[in-house]
Amino acid sequence: MEYCAVDLFAGAGGMSQGLTSSGINVVAAYESWDAAVDTYNANFTTHAATRQNLADEEDSIKKISEHSPDIIVGGPPCQDFSSAGTQIEGTRASLTVSYATIVARVQPQCFVMENVPNARKSKAYGEAQEIFKTAGYGLTELVLDASFFGVPQRRKRLVVIGILHGDDGIARNAIEKQESFLPVTVRQRYPEFPVEYYYRHPRSYARRAVFSIDEPAPTVRGSNRPKPSNYTPHLKDATTSADLRALTYQERALLQTFPKDFDWKSHSKTDIEQMIGNAVPIEMARRIGEALKLILSGESEKRQSFGEWLRTDKKDTDASARDVVSRLRRAAIMTSKTDQNELDEDDILRAAEEEGMKPAVLSQVLRARNLWQEYIESQSEAFAD
Repeated sequence: MEYCAVDLFAGAGGMSQGLTSSGINVVAAYESWDAAVDTYNANFTTHAATRQNLADEEDSIKKISEHSPDIIVGGPPCQDFSSAGTQIEGTRASLTVSYATIVARVQPQCFVMENVPNARKSKAYGEAQEIFKTAGYGLTELVLDASFFGVPQRRKRLVVIGILHGDDGIARNAIEKQESFLPVTVRQRYPEFPVEYYYRHPRSYARRAVFSIDEPAPTVRGSNRPKPSNYTPHLKDATTSADLRALTYQERALLQTFPKDFDWKSHSKTDIEQMIGNAVPIEMARRIGEALKLILSGESEKRQSFGEWLRTDKKDTDASARDVVSRLRRAAIMTSKTDQNELDEDDILRAAEEEGMKPAVLSQVLRARNLWQEYIESQSEAFAD
């Protein structure tokens, strides 16, 4: 079955690109920034982005309803909530409420709202949450790290999925199925990346600023400053080499998983950097789209994710389940395994001895490995399907 979607606060089209790649039919997009509308329309041929003030809720509802979307997605501007911003709620924060109002009135089968994690603590999100619940949406609220969703960047985002007449938390299983076991590095995603090390200007010089492509990149922001001539190396910098530069906007777009041939038009560098920093990473959006299809088709419950199995069969809390997954990942890293199915108890014991791991921690790591094996056995029929 084909599902159609409308993208609000669409920016340059990262979410639309990802959903399209997952097989969801994006039929319209709305955005208020001219440069973003122009860029969006240079890269999509099946539909257009329209300049729209989404704070004008009545006009927006009328236009969006004409498409009868199954899915509405959107990332209301996050600067008021961002750790890099003022964190004082203002006009942009109220657009979160406008987004919720539009969704509640249009009534798609599901919606996705993306924002920075701090947004969850805001008054605007609390008000939006009430609107969603009153309209009949079950909510799944997740803070996702993009590096576990095919994006070579440790970008954490609040992703809220609402399912009309669904239960709270119902989308968690489908999303977890899209999650990679280990984070993806820049080199893994782009073996021919132009540099080995690069400078990324920190918010504070108490933080490191030099990174290697053998790790996920830090969050791509909307500004990109060059390495200062008087930069003092940080103890945790990936290299002390003086031959370093900041990434170009084309390279930063790759970290957001935009294709190399994406057309940024002839906009100013400032505008392009802002569009890149604002975007939902395309590969992450694709995986969210895959999860939405599983949920809407009723296929998501055929196989439990490891986290879902821990929560339901083992009665673990969310925090306990996350801790087990973290221990399992630690076992893989310490034994240099990329596949959790290859974890061997003897290898774990040897690695633990080499690094001087405390017995209590080792016990938890071994328990996580044993739980994983139990999970695989319990899900054998579902995996075979």
